[in-house]
Amino acid sequence: MIEIILIPVICVGSLALLFGVILGLSAKKFAVQSDPKVDRIISVLPGANCGGCGYPGCTVFAERVAEGKASYRGCPPGGQSAAAAIAKQMGVDAAVTSRKAAYVKCGGTNENIKRNYIYDGPKSCVSASQLATGGNKTCRYSCIGLESCKNACPFNAIKMVDSIAVVITEKCSACGKCVKVCPKNLIEIVPDRNTVRILCNSRDKGRLVRENCRVGCIGCLICQKACKAGAITVADNIAHINYDKCTLCMECVQKCPSKVIKVAEFK
Repeated sequence: MIEIILIPVICVGSLALLFGVILGLSAKKFAVQSDPKVDRIISVLPGANCGGCGYPGCTVFAERVAEGKASYRGCPPGGQSAAAAIAKQMGVDAAVTSRKAAYVKCGGTNENIKRNYIYDGPKSCVSASQLATGGNKTCRYSCIGLESCKNACPFNAIKMVDSIAVVITEKCSACGKCVKVCPKNLIEIVPDRNTVRILCNSRDKGRLVRENCRVGCIGCLICQKACKAGAITVADNIAHINYDKCTLCMECVQKCPSKVIKVAEFK
């Protein structure tokens, strides 16, 4: 009786041992050798897997850098320190680049803007923007304030203040996810060393802007004329700053009649 029981046990054990040997040999034969350079690049990345580099995760980004298909400066969360470390692994000199961060081009807080109605739909900026009025604020270009950008940010770098999204610059990695989800195209990535911001994105003419918002840009050209560095241009009724030219002289901030040009307070 015991012999009858032992026979299948021995057979099963022998098969398991045989399969184990086969799998072990197959693993060695078909093993994919990892690139040591990729492993070294991964080791200096922050590991956020945020997609800010344009790739699904840090591993894919490291592979593309090792292949020469992506820049060593392509990791926004890592910033200059990661770029320098990656460049060292690649054997190249790292160029110094300024840190960047997002900012929301709108000052349409509850105090400054009017509302057409009380919105009671899905808490999604995209859903609200698809209504005929583009949201419940009178300015069709304003921040809807339903937290889509805040929810998309993997670094908790966006908060809502008085119905407007505000970027916490010290937490921002410039990954760009907030930029992609904003249906109003209100969020821009800029050098954080430059603190001058135009808090408006309205393309409406001055009279309509004044009717809708107390702090909207009216396209008066005063800031453009005041800027001796030629860093400000007005197009489509809205002022734009060329941050490569801006010298932080603050003339535009002082001369703007609508007080829509502000000095950012980093928090």
